[in-house]
Amino acid sequence: MKLILYLLFLINLIAFNACDILRFSQFEVLSWTPGDAYHSKPENIDISLTFSHNPYKTSVERNFSLTGDGYRVRGNFLWEGNKVSFLPLTPLEKNTDYILSLTSDARNTEGLSLEEAFNCKFTTKADNERPVLISCYPSMYEKLDDQKSYVMLEFSLPVTLKTLYENVSFNPSITGFWFLKDDDKTAVFTPAEPWMQNIRYEIRVSSSLTDNKGMNIRNDFTGIFTIGSDQEIPYLLFAKRILKSGELKTLSPDRGYSSAAELPIENHDWEKEDRFSLVFSKPVDSLSVKNFINIEEGPNLVMETFPGFKSEFIFRFETIPVYESRFTIRIKPGIKDSAGNETKDEYFYKIFANGKASKPPVLAGIRIPMSPNNEEGYNSIFYPLENLYGIIPITDKHYPSSESVKTWVELYFFNAEGASVDIFSLMELFRVDTSNNVLNFSPRQIKTNNFNIAEPEIGFENCQRIEIIGNLTNSTNYGIINFQITNGLKDNLGNKNDNSFTISLVK
Repeated sequence: MKLILYLLFLINLIAFNACDILRFSQFEVLSWTPGDAYHSKPENIDISLTFSHNPYKTSVERNFSLTGDGYRVRGNFLWEGNKVSFLPLTPLEKNTDYILSLTSDARNTEGLSLEEAFNCKFTTKADNERPVLISCYPSMYEKLDDQKSYVMLEFSLPVTLKTLYENVSFNPSITGFWFLKDDDKTAVFTPAEPWMQNIRYEIRVSSSLTDNKGMNIRNDFTGIFTIGSDQEIPYLLFAKRILKSGELKTLSPDRGYSSAAELPIENHDWEKEDRFSLVFSKPVDSLSVKNFINIEEGPNLVMETFPGFKSEFIFRFETIPVYESRFTIRIKPGIKDSAGNETKDEYFYKIFANGKASKPPVLAGIRIPMSPNNEEGYNSIFYPLENLYGIIPITDKHYPSSESVKTWVELYFFNAEGASVDIFSLMELFRVDTSNNVLNFSPRQIKTNNFNIAEPEIGFENCQRIEIIGNLTNSTNYGIINFQITNGLKDNLGNKNDNSFTISLVK
């Protein structure tokens, strides 16, 4: 009994391994007829394919094709095991190039597809009747100095312009014009634009190219050549900051990283209207510069220099950099000159946008009189911006409940050098909000001089002082009073603060 079980196990193991061999071996065409050659008698040609595995017949027939000079040949299939023969409905013709194809979708009975499409050729055209490519200029791997050099192909038989445009190509692509000479046996290509220097060009001639009788050349042809001798690698000479006055200041590059031992090198005092320029050792492509320069954590760049190959490029920012923001101008390697030479180094320029003339207006604090009608002393109290819920001792003595009292609020601002707050901007953005209807303040007038209190708050003499006069109506309620300037406050230099300011007081 044990012997029988052992034999059954061996039989199953052998069968399993046999299936694995079939499953994991490649499904392919082992051989084909009539073979890649010239066949003088088309009527005797036998067309067949032999496969490595049992093919799924329908799949093979569906994905099989035979063409003669581009025209589909129709026929029937005859199967003998792993071999299929194709029987054309009409006899094959003389002076014809045939292509036999089987796509990779063809599969065997186990569902295994061809690893790749199968393509082969045979012909009934005699070689002595075909055109032959005799020579090509430039020759293989030749290097030319003339960026407007022509390309010349010499054939054994006359060809047509149409077949040249359809079957000759260049990589990289370039536009140009063909003309024929020497009884149409010599084709000359003149480029419509200069060849790029130090670029490897390929000229490809397809085997579909024909002479003026429709006979095609036997094989594809590929020629390789380069143009130019400029080997000098471009590099960045320097980057400069362009001030509003036109003055230039050289920017200091950074390594692109920082550590506790090595702090980043920053370019300070950047103003909102500053631009910058990049100067290279030789003319480089503007598009290449655009593609290899970017801003990290800053506004987008706009190139002001006209497109083309230039040594200097000027940029401005699309939007004003945020005051006291830090960003990096990064110039990556790969910027190309006209010969295709590329920059090799990477540059980092760290910018600190803290220019004195670009500082937006900032609220420093407010001063409010507790006894506005007492000429002997207004008993004013100053509340700095950093004050958090300070007490405002408004009393019924000087601000009787439900009565409108003329009073004022002084606002103190830190500004850029030579700048002052835009009054219209302040009038639009200033408001007093309260909780629990503590009080109501209605602005009526704004002053920048001749203040009710002659002297400014001690310690804030260098700030700009603005007085907002209005009517205040007090109440018996208690709660929070918020003196606010919403975001967008501007000065007369065009600086704008995107932050809002709030001083909250408790009554």
